[in-house]
Amino acid sequence: MSGVFRRTNGAPVVAVRGEGAWVTDAAGNRYLDAAGGAIAVSLGHGDRRIADAMAAQAAQLAYAHAAAFTTEPVEAYAAELSHVLPVDDPYVFPVSGGAEAVETAFKLARAYHVANGDGDRHVIVARHGSYHGNTRGALDASGRPGLRGPYEPWLGRTVHIPSPYEYRCPHPGHPTGCGEWHAARLAEILETLQPNTVAAFIAEPIAGATLGGAVPPDDYWPAIIAVCRDHGVLVIADEVMTGFGRTGRWFAVDHWNVRPDILVAAKGASSGYWPLGLCVASGLVHGTVAAQGFVHGYTWSHHPVGAAVGREVLRRLQDDQLVERAAAVGERLRRTIATELAGLPCVGDVRGRGMLIGIELVADEATKTPFPRSAQITERVVVAARQRGLLLYSSTGHLDGDGDLILIGPPFTIDDSEETMITKRLAAAIEDVCGGRP
Repeated sequence: MSGVFRRTNGAPVVAVRGEGAWVTDAAGNRYLDAAGGAIAVSLGHGDRRIADAMAAQAAQLAYAHAAAFTTEPVEAYAAELSHVLPVDDPYVFPVSGGAEAVETAFKLARAYHVANGDGDRHVIVARHGSYHGNTRGALDASGRPGLRGPYEPWLGRTVHIPSPYEYRCPHPGHPTGCGEWHAARLAEILETLQPNTVAAFIAEPIAGATLGGAVPPDDYWPAIIAVCRDHGVLVIADEVMTGFGRTGRWFAVDHWNVRPDILVAAKGASSGYWPLGLCVASGLVHGTVAAQGFVHGYTWSHHPVGAAVGREVLRRLQDDQLVERAAAVGERLRRTIATELAGLPCVGDVRGRGMLIGIELVADEATKTPFPRSAQITERVVVAARQRGLLLYSSTGHLDGDGDLILIGPPFTIDDSEETMITKRLAAAIEDVCGGRP
């Protein structure tokens, strides 16, 4: 009997090898990884350049405590990252994953205001239908009821506002002026709370798992930034899922020329080869906090092997122009999927940007009525796809406990035949569960 505390029930499938966009299990079955693991593997499995960089650094210096040393890989990685980061005069605090990066960002925002003599600022504003991680602070900011439920007695410090979700936009005047409407909701919250108590606003530039690749209208981010600037509130861009080329730009905020005060990233930063997350502060935030010291740290932060992996991923993305490829291939793949799924009885919406593509499954396309959670539609589609050799990423319960979402986020390196396989196998899996066209 295994002693592993598993994330899933039932007999586990043992993965033994990864090559490109494919994962092979112990029985020899091969799966096309249309999910990039957890929308993380951007460069494909089994990349020798990354593996060799990891091994070389581990052989030279596997670990040095960041409170005592800096290292050449960390210094070089921060310098090379500065050329692609959408943050003014960026300073990089490397950690072990997305949730740690978010916790670091919250502490950093608080420390910034304290250093400025504005110690009443402690409230975080986030959005319903968001996801920022499973640590207690990150979970409190997350607007995903199913994940929050067991831990609600520990939560409640974050204030939430509506998310831009064009398929089900709450703005009465939709589709006109949606960005301004959302910005007005943020302004109302900031003005309703006690004056000068909000430290930061955090949001995913393009919604990740919880809202399935929902892209905001183009007027959303400029209006939100203006409100935050008017109220002295820091902007935290959560690019854990969308960063490092996933949406066809280096970072999703680049689609709107947004310059956040703090940016968090993970997943694609290491393409799954190392537990790596990043909290990036603007020069203004860093300088303000550094003058008094930042009371924060982790054993594994500023890890030299993690930095070596991050550097090699960065070089691969640049050398092979994979961010540009993600934009072109992702746009083609999304259109092909939308065409292939058109007319299937439970496909409500196909959306996304770049290599982040979401499919919302509904009981009635005309009314957008979701399936009851008891129908387990998403789970059944995931199983049907796996039986056809296709791995999907899924999310459920975003509509008051109901709701079914599928995410497609393959490696940027997939070829034409693999694009076709993703489309055909996905359509077949949905037909297995929902039936074919009338």
